Amino acid sequence: MVERWSTIVCTFDPASPKTPAYEIHEWIHDTLRFPEKTVSMIQIDGIRRQVFIILINIECLQSILNETGGLAKYEHQNGELSNVAIAVAGLGTKRVRVANPPPEVNDAVLVTSLAPFGKVLRAKHPPSRL
Repeated sequence: MVERWSTIVCTFDPASPKTPAYEIHEWIHDTLRFPEKTVSMIQIDGIRRQVFIILINIECLQSILNETGGLAKYEHQNGELSNVAIAVAGLGTKRVRVANPPPEVNDAVLVTSLAPFGKVLRAKHPPSRL
């Protein structure tokens, strides 16, 4: 099973103006002050206004949560301040689509094949087109 054990999620206020990726990177550097070597990856989800930051270890994650108390501010170019919630990122429930499985691969085979990646709640073949 995959776990996000060292990933934080920064959720920007949905009512605030859109923030360019470059400015988000600058905000991470200036506000969260992660040393560059502690950040493994950054993923921006623009639709949900979230930034996922994968850190090299859980100590870095705990440190930033302790320092910020789970809340930070972002100053937009127009001077407007927005709240940014900082939390540990969880996986939650994810929908996975297996494209074009052969007809002889039934739902039980799909469930068994996907089981190493987490708990499969349901498998459903699309209606046949024959």
